[in-house]
Order: sequence, then C-alpha cells, then structure tokens
Amino acid sequence: MFHKLDAVVDRFNVLTEKMADPALYNDKNEMRKISSERSHLEGIVEAYKKYKKVSSDLDGAKEILKSESDEDLREMAKEEVSESERELQVLAEELKVLLLPKDPLDDKNVMIEIRAGAGGDEASIFVADIFRMYQNYFKTLKYKMEVISISAGDEGIKEVIFNLSGDKVFSKLKYEAGVHRVQRVPKTESQGRVHTSTITVAVLPEPSEVEFDLDLNEVRIDVYRSGGCGGQSVNTTDSAVRVTHLPTNTVVAIQDEKSQLKNKDKALKILRNRLYDKLVQEQRAKEAEERKGMVGTGDRSERIRTYNFPQGRLTDHRIGLTLYSLDKIMEGDLVAVTDALMAHHQAELLKGVEEKE
Repeated sequence: MFHKLDAVVDRFNVLTEKMADPALYNDKNEMRKISSERSHLEGIVEAYKKYKKVSSDLDGAKEILKSESDEDLREMAKEEVSESERELQVLAEELKVLLLPKDPLDDKNVMIEIRAGAGGDEASIFVADIFRMYQNYFKTLKYKMEVISISAGDEGIKEVIFNLSGDKVFSKLKYEAGVHRVQRVPKTESQGRVHTSTITVAVLPEPSEVEFDLDLNEVRIDVYRSGGCGGQSVNTTDSAVRVTHLPTNTVVAIQDEKSQLKNKDKALKILRNRLYDKLVQEQRAKEAEERKGMVGTGDRSERIRTYNFPQGRLTDHRIGLTLYSLDKIMEGDLVAVTDALMAHHQAELLKGVEEKE
C-alpha cells in the first residue's frame, strides 16, 4: 500500500507545480482536468501525512519505553503507544478506501428518467411520490434540478425527465437505477387489498463534448403537431419533435414547448445522454469480471428495491438492507440507504483488491 501512497504524493506534487504554471490558464479544459485530479488526490495526501505523523509519534513513544526508567514517563509512553496504535489502524483502513479505484463517472452531472411500469394509475401515483422524495433529497445535497419533460397521467405522473447538477452527482445517484417496486393499498381500492406496482428509474451520466459526439448525419428529425391540451397553438403548428438515431433505432419525442427549436434541443440532449449511457453500460458489461465491486448487475430490468407501505418497510434487494423508516425515506431522508450502498460497494472493492494481493 505504501509504495502506492508514495506514488500518489509524487503525482500530487507534479500537479501542484502544473497548477502554478501561468500557461495553463490559457487552456481551461486542461486546467479543469488537472484541478479535478489534484482535488481527488489531496484527501489521500493529507491522510497519508497524518498517518506518517502518528507513526512517528508511536516510534518516539516506543523509544521512551526502551530507554526511560522513570515510571511516570513510562506509563505516559504506554498510553501513547496504545492510542497511536489504535489511530494507525483506523488511518490504515481509511487509506485503503481512499486508494480504491475511482469510478471515472462519479463526478458527472446526470439526467434522470422516472417512468411508470406495471400497475396502471397506482404506478403513475408512485412516480409522483418518488419524484417528490428525490426533490427533497436533492435539496439536502444542494443539487440543482431542471425538469426537461413531464408527462401527466390521469393520476400522478407517467414519466418525468430532469437534469441534476452539483458535487459528485453520479456517485450519489447511480445506485438508484433499476426497477422500484411498491406494495400498498391504492386510494381506489375499496376492499383494502394490497397491490403491487413498479416504476423504473434511469440515471444517465452527462457526457462532455470531448467524450461523446452525436453524429447528426445518423439522426432523423421529424416534426408534427402537438396533441392534447395546450392552448391555441396545439394542432395548428408543427412544434412537436421526434428524433430517431438510425443505427440504434433510439427514438425521443418532445412536445413540451411551443417552440419547435426548444423541443428539438431537448430531444437531442435526451438522445445524446441515452446513447452515451448505452456505451457506458456496454463497457461496464465487458468489465464485469474485473469490477467485482459493482452493486448488482446494473441491469435496469432488475428489481432493486421494494417499498412496503403496510409494514413501513424499505428493502434493497441488492445488499439485503431492510429499514423500517419508510415515512422518513419518502420525505427524502435517503442518507441511510445511500450510505449503506456505498459502504457495500467499497467493501466489495476492498475484497477484490485483497484477493489480487
């Protein structure tokens, strides 16, 4: 572990020197890249400095025990040895976690899509409930949300798509992707029977222009008249837009805005995010054997979580987590859930590293 830590310190020093180079200020992309890497390494460097200081203190206390005859000084040295050994153990575990492979997508902003699945109106109502839960959670994280598209049902929401930006968004939200199952008595159920419905959540990392370039020559753009309620412009102007990625037959249709241009921009943004996510998922499938720390398979057809309202229970099936605090969770208190998933992920990564060593 220590040769890795020494290499991290060397790299941190190199990056610090580069940050001081005035020429770097003319290249904003390179500056952002170097700053991000240095920021990630800074926590490891500080923890390693602390480890070395405690280790030095421990050596000093042990030397006193060897050479000192005064009983009071020896007793103080014994206490310092015991305390330093405990602190070193904690710091060593912390450093192991800090050295784990970093998901390159963790710092990215995301686009989230929530859709009603099986269960009719009850599924749409649950989409609205989960959307509200996430909104409250995002406020605690100080994330900025921008709704891209929302489709209302007879009850609740059939589908909602939104952008989310902030600090390390994907790292917090990536475990939400999958099928969420709800078990409860619907408002329309007269006999009090529990129904089961499902919704799907997709968490799409936002690509940069450098990472993924959408070739518009492979995209067909169709315009048509908006349907449904919407005022005088509905069915009189071709404002709705449908974009189709021909190689993959991926289709996105948007009619939220009265402006055809705005609908086109939204549709292309959604398409770009979906195609980039598809590439990411394919790459991760290839690396599945090496990435033992992944929670679940990442397959969006996989049921990841059950919300059981009669029992006040949330169960995450990937890690066997059960919490009887569903009311708080539905109000946006997701910290216990996300912390448990991240801890499990880290434990699996550590296991994989230890097996290789």
